[in-house]
Amino acid sequence: MNASTAPSAIPSGSRITCSISDGIADVRLDRPDKLNALSLDMLRELRATAHRLRREPGLRAVVLSGNGRAFCAGLDLGAAARRPAAVARAFVPTPRGTNLFQEACWAWRRLPVPVVAAVHGHVIGAGVQIALAADLRLTTPDARWSVKEVERGLVPDMTGIRALTQLVGIETAKRLTFTAEEVTGADAARLGLAGTVTDTPREEAFALAGRIAAHRPEAVAAAKRLLDRRWSSGDRRTFAAERRAQLRLLPGALRALGRPAR
Repeated sequence: MNASTAPSAIPSGSRITCSISDGIADVRLDRPDKLNALSLDMLRELRATAHRLRREPGLRAVVLSGNGRAFCAGLDLGAAARRPAAVARAFVPTPRGTNLFQEACWAWRRLPVPVVAAVHGHVIGAGVQIALAADLRLTTPDARWSVKEVERGLVPDMTGIRALTQLVGIETAKRLTFTAEEVTGADAARLGLAGTVTDTPREEAFALAGRIAAHRPEAVAAAKRLLDRRWSSGDRRTFAAERRAQLRLLPGALRALGRPAR
């Protein structure tokens, strides 16, 4: 990892902040007065921030968190109800195959670097779906997780169905979705929604991102692609993808082995 540098901000928006230091992006939802409930503008800012980071040279990892007392209390349905035409436009899919609601989550999956979510407080509805779009999740034990959409007469539609079934299996995904029950962060980890329970999720998230950033970025990116794209594919296709990735990486790895130690 390179020597420490002062954080540099990249353009984001009024409710999403982003700065980069030592190749690690610090992305925060910043609407603490509303427990980071998502407006349409915040969804656009999340999407735009992820797309800009995809083009950021030297990026090694991303830490995604929320300012204030919560990670994200879900979609601000009251604000959305006042803009029905804008909501209708947001449902229209782009050539990527996602609409605004979905791309605000899935754009983080598309990043070539690992994304670590540090969550606390409310992790509700759309907040769960954003957290599940990260590669790794750290949660406080008393965080309040809930797949809330059915309680509001909706379904998880921000890529949440895909992410839930990948992480927790079909029966647990159905139970969480059908009941909208609230679980603690400790229970979320037990169920597979999160990987680590800690009282200091942001600090540990940055420590984890630093360990990731210390490795060869091409190898980490290739590993992320393999795991994401081959999670549910057949054995033969997975083995072939492994071979192709390794053949691209091998010359650089061999050259590195031949270099004298510093």
